[in-house]
Amino acid sequence: MVNKLGLNIKKHPKPYDLQWLNDMGEMRVNYQVEVPIVIGKYEYEILCDVLPMKAGHILLGRPWQSDRRLLHDGFTNHHTFEFKRRKTTLVPLPPH
Repeated sequence: MVNKLGLNIKKHPKPYDLQWLNDMGEMRVNYQVEVPIVIGKYEYEILCDVLPMKAGHILLGRPWQSDRRLLHDGFTNHHTFEFKRRKTTLVPLPPH
């Protein structure tokens, strides 16, 4: 995905190992990339760790959620936070 989007890879300042991603054992996280995301009027660049995967998802984890004081409604799966002094709610896509 990083190559297809033409994103610039940079070395990770503190490389680390992950084991839970596949059955192959540990994988080393050596690189990061800034990914621009646009969802409606919400535009931001997220710093992501890079690993080879057979998936095309971006996981917005706890640092992203905490930095934005995000509220998650587990029943509706809506994520609400303030962006540019306005309340913003991200909702899941409908099933295809």
